[in-house]
Amino acid sequence: MAPVQLTLKSIRARPVVVPLKRPVVSKVGLFQDWPLILIDLYTNEGVVGHSYLEPYLKKSARYIVPMLEDLAEAAKGQPLAPFDGYRQAMGSLHLIGREGVSLIAASGLDMAAWDSLAKAADMPLAVFLGGTVGPVPAYNSNGLWLTPVEKLAAEAAALVAEGAFTGLKLRLGRETLADDLAAIAAVREAAGGTVKLMRDFNQGLSLGDALVRCHALDDHGLYWFEEPTTYDNIPGYVQLARELKTPVQLGENFYGARLLYQAVLAGAGDYVMPDLMRIGGVTGWLRAAAITSAAGIPMSTHLYPEIAAHLMRVTDTAHWLEWQDWANPILSEPFELKNGHLMVPDKPGQSIEWDERAVARFAL
Repeated sequence: MAPVQLTLKSIRARPVVVPLKRPVVSKVGLFQDWPLILIDLYTNEGVVGHSYLEPYLKKSARYIVPMLEDLAEAAKGQPLAPFDGYRQAMGSLHLIGREGVSLIAASGLDMAAWDSLAKAADMPLAVFLGGTVGPVPAYNSNGLWLTPVEKLAAEAAALVAEGAFTGLKLRLGRETLADDLAAIAAVREAAGGTVKLMRDFNQGLSLGDALVRCHALDDHGLYWFEEPTTYDNIPGYVQLARELKTPVQLGENFYGARLLYQAVLAGAGDYVMPDLMRIGGVTGWLRAAAITSAAGIPMSTHLYPEIAAHLMRVTDTAHWLEWQDWANPILSEPFELKNGHLMVPDKPGQSIEWDERAVARFAL
């Protein structure tokens, strides 16, 4: 069968705000619900690709949607070739910057383009990229925020039961070390001693406080220390990674593979976890995965579990997938969880289709 050459016709970008089962309570803010930007990429050949962005702030849609539309208009009528498109988009952004909203928009289009191409080939994205479908090990990141310690035990037990998970994300950086220790004890007792605890500070500490707190927690059997301080303090992360026994995790805030490369080169962390809307979509992920493969650094995911699951199937140093169900309310068929794994469906593309009735209900 001859491959189908797709050309970009237009896009539609729709912001929605979906309810969260458990509110996000962290150092970066309180969120009762969650904004998404749904992207539909139309081709002249009739294939429609889908992707979505998670811009954190509802008002950010007013900036990101026009950027998406501008980038798509510039590529209108051109062959759908994600590597070429990504390079052209980045080149067009030199004068205004290749980080922030500009890269986020380029990433959203990139993910939709890859979905279109995999659908045209009638293959799941993982297969289209040269891999196979199947299970991806996941930890549950849907709770255990900076909520009252007395509520954590029941929540931890519920999170494990949601998919027979063997790993949970626990947010720390509470007012005192004693509060963090109490949170760890409550979660560990309820979840069981074999469940791994991925600890996240959400960049909430100064470097000095991060050094003090992480050293104090270093012998408490935590699986990793994630973003104790601001993500771009690379010298600080070099010091943390050098001094601590617990592995240091970072990378969700890296804009593009070059910043990830600089962090790897400096020895700023033991693990990395790129975010698809910041790293550059599927194309940016593949470039980052080549770097982590060469360096031998385990690579996990941040948000976007449906798309990221396909990519983990073709990532040499694939580690853990961060599972969140935040997009489930607008998906026609959420992915299956089984024995602590997210199952990649044997369906064309990224297996993302919208529940249009839900989209209309949650439209911003």
